[in-house]
Amino acid sequence: MTRRILALWAPDWPAVAAAVERDLPPDAPLAVLTANRVVACSAPARRLGIRRGMRKRQAQSNCPELVVVPAELDRDGRLFGPVVTAVTRVLPATEVLRPGVLAASISGMRYFGSEENLASAVTEAVAEVGAEVQLGIADEMFTAVLAARRETIVAPGEDERFLAPLSIHELAAEPALVGESRSELVDLLWRLGLRTLGAFATLPPTDVGSRFDAEALVAHRQASGKPGRVPSAVPVPPELAVVHACDPPVDRIDAAAFLARRLAVQLHEKLTAAAMSCTRLAVSARTEHGQENSRIWCCALPLTPETTADRVRWQLEGWLMEGAAGAAEGPDSPVVELVLEPVEVSSGAGLQYELPGPGETWADGSRADRIRRAVVRVQGLLGADAVMVPVRDGGRGPAEQITLVPAGESAVPVRAVNAPWPSRLPQPTPAVLVDAPVAVCDATGSPVGVTVRGAFTGEPATVVSGASHSWSVQWWAGPWPCGLSGDEVLARAQVLLDDERALLLRFGADEQWRVEGVYE
Repeated sequence: MTRRILALWAPDWPAVAAAVERDLPPDAPLAVLTANRVVACSAPARRLGIRRGMRKRQAQSNCPELVVVPAELDRDGRLFGPVVTAVTRVLPATEVLRPGVLAASISGMRYFGSEENLASAVTEAVAEVGAEVQLGIADEMFTAVLAARRETIVAPGEDERFLAPLSIHELAAEPALVGESRSELVDLLWRLGLRTLGAFATLPPTDVGSRFDAEALVAHRQASGKPGRVPSAVPVPPELAVVHACDPPVDRIDAAAFLARRLAVQLHEKLTAAAMSCTRLAVSARTEHGQENSRIWCCALPLTPETTADRVRWQLEGWLMEGAAGAAEGPDSPVVELVLEPVEVSSGAGLQYELPGPGETWADGSRADRIRRAVVRVQGLLGADAVMVPVRDGGRGPAEQITLVPAGESAVPVRAVNAPWPSRLPQPTPAVLVDAPVAVCDATGSPVGVTVRGAFTGEPATVVSGASHSWSVQWWAGPWPCGLSGDEVLARAQVLLDDERALLLRFGADEQWRVEGVYE
């Protein structure tokens, strides 16, 4: 039997949640902002010309009556709770991808007669809590989420045909199903001329794997409608679960938030000890009278202690708020037991941590936390000097301008970077630094050196490495004196070889040449 997945998407959920929290009328234009830019807006605001990405000033100029609200992930997660509860009344095995999006396996749901009837039942259940959602059904989760954005039921076996004409930008449409490098991948694919998912899917997987990273392979499988992750997983060892008896019982939101942080730390201590990461987590709460509230949370990237605490807090706060509002689905008594159980885990060996991107350091960027955790683990196993990071330093030559220090230590230059440094090598700097001895000879085979006046003793004709490797010199520049008698380096020169390699050479006090760098 073909597996089928239902996805639910609540459009503009951050704006909907903000409007509910502020008790705004349905026709009130509202925009949610992050860093003074619109990240979500209500339908009335959109009709008045408000768009995602707009600056706050432009949005307020287009719509003076616009209600501006700062983004708040806790609010989105907390208020999505009633929607999840409504869906679980119809589909018990529900998985939350993020506030505003969830999925559930519907294979074998014969009770409803058809997928259309099932979708109608879910829509009606959600409408009872006052939410408007869109549903999609397909064979794979990625396809189902895109189908939900179009309110479409994709026929069994037709995922690839449904995806083929969609824009390549749809690969990054749902953040809960993509890695951090997905936007960069989509931009690159667009510039390469791959404008649709179908065009990307036609590439052989081996070519994608050899030219891109692991995230590209995941994207290629998604674009091809290939089997991927379903909303259920193989059980993991039970010793990874965290079971906490609440004493005293929890019935306040502030107590729930504190407990969420503490249990998240305990869970990740167990995961770290087992060298595992969790990508899907089951959170279950039980009251004094035996009522249970269970939910599965999933994330495209491994959960951290912070993101785990967020999800536990959203679930508990949403449930407690339902009880405070008198809803039948709310807790009938205080919570006495909380269980955090990993549903899907991966070993540390299966995770590929990215290095800092251009302009980032080890302490900057959205990848910083994962980078630090990976680096600290390697240093703990092999020693602090096992991971070194480059620090820009002062100096004349390219090797002198870089100092390696253990990751985590202060990146303080040994020599002043902004000092004059006379005879510093001009730009561009070699792309690759090496340190290999060579001989520079003239047309007669005699060694070429540098005079005390800073000139070649003969015209360079060949560069010789060892006893059997020799290259003709097609072009040369220099030498440039860069030291005094007794210094380690006396001069530098550039040469272009007959194999089109450009080298930076240095002439030392021992009257020997060494390759210092290779230009690309």
